[in-house]
Amino acid sequence: MDEFILLLPSRHRRSLQRGLTTDQRVLLESVRAARALANEGQKPIVKTHARDMVILPEMVGITLLLHNGKEFVPIEVAVEMIGHYLGEFAITNRPVKHGQPGIGASRSSMYVPLK
Repeated sequence: MDEFILLLPSRHRRSLQRGLTTDQRVLLESVRAARALANEGQKPIVKTHARDMVILPEMVGITLLLHNGKEFVPIEVAVEMIGHYLGEFAITNRPVKHGQPGIGASRSSMYVPLK
């Protein structure tokens, strides 16, 4: 673990050196239990709210359901994700998709045909 921490950028390194929070510790224990189930041939899924957890090498291959504030987004942890935060892979806001203006939205909406 100490060798892995030295390879990370300073923000991630500082986060791990300060210790794990209770949520992060529970997530890590769940991932280790899921790893044991994966060795038996099952496809385990781990649900979590810990968006501030740095992805560790032992998480590779596990499917996580990460909460984005509204729903749980499935994330398959790959090798390229190691060292990033979990929250980077479950976006919390959606792009705005504008439709037609409603009645009274502006002066130009007087000319929008009604259905």
